[in-house]
Amino acid sequence: MPDRAPHATSTTERGSFCTARCTCGWRGPARRARSQARTDAERHLADADAGSGPGCPLE
Repeated sequence: MPDRAPHATSTTERGSFCTARCTCGWRGPARRARSQARTDAERHLADADAGSGPGCPLE
């Protein structure tokens, strides 16, 4: 099995919007609610662990 890119998510704010990002290059949609951006990040991590979901550019 090839090595997979590590995933570490964070959120960034720009104006009144918050976006989740990952070290693999994935980026979630801009959200007004920080909690929703965090949920996007959690879903991305779960999808990455399962090997499904929206692509991770470095994998």
